[in-house]
Amino acid sequence: MTETNTAAAAQTLLETITGISAAPTWSAPGRVNLIGEHTDYNDGFVLPFAIQHRTHAAVATRSDGMIRVVSTFDQKPVAFALTQLDEFFPHRRDEVVEWARYPLGVAWALLRAAGLDASTATGVDLAFSSHVPVGAGLSSSAAIEGATASALADTWGITLDRVALAQAGRTAENEAVGAPTGIMDQMATMLGHTDAAIFLDCRTLEAAVVDLGFADAGLELLVMDTGVKHSHATGGYGERRASCERGASIMNVAALRDLTVDDLPRAEALMDDVTFRRVRHVVTENQRVLDTVRVLREQGPTSIGGLLIASHASMRDDFEISVPELDTAVDAALTAGAIGARMTGGGFGGAAIALVARADVETISSAVATAFAKAGFAPPATFTVSPSVGASKDA
Repeated sequence: MTETNTAAAAQTLLETITGISAAPTWSAPGRVNLIGEHTDYNDGFVLPFAIQHRTHAAVATRSDGMIRVVSTFDQKPVAFALTQLDEFFPHRRDEVVEWARYPLGVAWALLRAAGLDASTATGVDLAFSSHVPVGAGLSSSAAIEGATASALADTWGITLDRVALAQAGRTAENEAVGAPTGIMDQMATMLGHTDAAIFLDCRTLEAAVVDLGFADAGLELLVMDTGVKHSHATGGYGERRASCERGASIMNVAALRDLTVDDLPRAEALMDDVTFRRVRHVVTENQRVLDTVRVLREQGPTSIGGLLIASHASMRDDFEISVPELDTAVDAALTAGAIGARMTGGGFGGAAIALVARADVETISSAVATAFAKAGFAPPATFTVSPSVGASKDA
């Protein structure tokens, strides 16, 4: 499905529940994280970029103060009075259909952030259609949050800036959905630029655009979706976050961001092996992000391969969030000639990425498929992604 078709699908779905045709749509992209995994909630550094795959939201206003959401993935509408949202989020969130917690949670968080009285806010119908693969580590969740935040901000006349809209998305994910994620995904989906990544300081929320130069260098970023589904709302992600908090407490710092590689020997002496390895991943990953930004600026994208490879090894061995399918994809891509490769996203499934010469895309994709077949895994989905613009109202 193309992006044009995805927007049309959202409009068609909205028409089936409202009778309103040609409703305006807003959209927001998924994202790939080039490097910097599990550093965001540790106040660290990340380097994501928005991708061309987007989630579209068609919007119509209502006169009864209700918010109703529906999706092509689940065509049974979910409706609440806007004044009810405080009753359900965060303490009764489990009573809300899981997918609907994302847009409804954004509405709830946005009302609070803007200081808008829910009893006076305009009711809305929102219909969603998405071109972002779900469960692949490409942040389909941030895409729906970004599309919702952009649409509601415009509809309700809210003038919050893009960082504040990203923060509303994170609040929704943390409190309405119950996923203990950082703010990287929401910032990437709101701030994306063509052929550039967003270098984000997750403590200060300062963001800088970093030119990637993939197009000029004849490079593509190949996504290798393993098909292994993951969820940030389940235990593995939360356990890793708890280990990081424990490590920071042991080192008497506010967050692991405050440690450097030079602090690791002392950390190792104070911590059990598992906690130390979790800490080592975050500390070294922060340094790899800084190094990647420097190398991109000084030498260009063909020189970052070693940093991507080291990142994957750290996630596999120290943070232990890879799975055999991800390791197989990374190893096969590198063997077939990729410049660098690593898993991307929260882990426990999802996708890996490989930086490859444009001429090698088909060869490397085929090598990954062959490796999966040999291992007895289900066939992977492989496709390239392009650094793209952030959330916006569609033309």
